[in-house]
Amino acid sequence: MVKHIVTFKLKGSPSERLELAQRFRDALVELPSKIDVLKSIEVGLNQNPAETYDVVLTAVVSTLDEVGIYAKHPAHVAAAGIIGGHVEVRACVDYEC
Repeated sequence: MVKHIVTFKLKGSPSERLELAQRFRDALVELPSKIDVLKSIEVGLNQNPAETYDVVLTAVVSTLDEVGIYAKHPAHVAAAGIIGGHVEVRACVDYEC
């Protein structure tokens, strides 16, 4: 199994960032029913005002190649489009578990 962990720091006011993050989360949690290679996904929204990142996601797939399949799937591309243009920083780690 491979865990694909991504964090996002969004642009905008706190309320704008929260609204985008919520819409993004809502779209992401629907993806396991739409993308066969996606075993699970967990999405968290930051609740600590002392921290600057807004969203973290952990997606689980079987192989590193499947991370690419997941990333290019139209449903994922549509979900990512919700925050497209609003991402200040993105960080990602993929590891076998």
